[in-house]
Amino acid sequence: MEEFEQWDIVTGVGLTALGVAAGRALETERPDRLVSDPYAEAFVAAADPPVPVPRRLADTAQLPDAARDMWTSLSSYLGVRSRFFDRFLTTAAAVGIAQVVVAAAGLDTRAFRLDWPPGVELFEIDQARVLEFKDGVLGGLGARPRCARHVVPVDLRDDWPVALRDAGFDPGRATVWLAEGLLPFLPADAERLLFDRISHLSAPGSRLAVEHLAPSVRPIIEDPEYRAAGRQLGVDIVELWHFEGKEDPGRPLAAAGWDVRSVTAPEVAVQYGRQLHGLMGRTVVHSRFVTAER
Repeated sequence: MEEFEQWDIVTGVGLTALGVAAGRALETERPDRLVSDPYAEAFVAAADPPVPVPRRLADTAQLPDAARDMWTSLSSYLGVRSRFFDRFLTTAAAVGIAQVVVAAAGLDTRAFRLDWPPGVELFEIDQARVLEFKDGVLGGLGARPRCARHVVPVDLRDDWPVALRDAGFDPGRATVWLAEGLLPFLPADAERLLFDRISHLSAPGSRLAVEHLAPSVRPIIEDPEYRAAGRQLGVDIVELWHFEGKEDPGRPLAAAGWDVRSVTAPEVAVQYGRQLHGLMGRTVVHSRFVTAER
């Protein structure tokens, strides 16, 4: 396999996964929470990040105004996003799709926090050091998965379909796929390759869900206020996200035989009784949740 740049949970893309876990930890504390992740706070506590990352809502009071706005609005959005994809996965499992693949799983804990029917097998794909960190924290907590869980330590830029099959994945069975928070980090060619590979591995009846951030968001994330707030996490998100040459994922998926649906993040938020606000609220106006069935 090729050699690619590696990262752990406190560098580069890995640090954004830690930020997502922090957002879920904050959302879990809200009385009107849309998702409960009992493990998220422990990830932040164990990581020792290079900049302060809040573990509790009370921690945000000590932050500068821009950083506090970013974290509170991010956690609200992550509540909406997580609830939507939670329901997508559990609905698919409830109708008999027993093979689940989470691409770029990061610190995702759905194998541990969702109620799965008997027989479900869940595959988590991500870099080895990220998965090792996650398993170390979860092991220390005595956490046990609620389904058959398979970790697949491989870079998504490498030949991950081979690693996935080696881990026990069966392309002859219907699969439900999730790419949550992944697409903005992929260049156009890598995104097209991801969809090609997923389509090749998907038997009839398979389902797919992705989060798509439209290129129209660029003026917002390039704004100095946004970049300054983002650096509170220790990374400049503008340097990590890619928009050049990319298209709405519905087009290549439809061309590959998928029945595609799409809804905006604010529309989903209204369904859940949540208003997206602040810095992230202005950003995710450009976010769509795309689902597809084959």
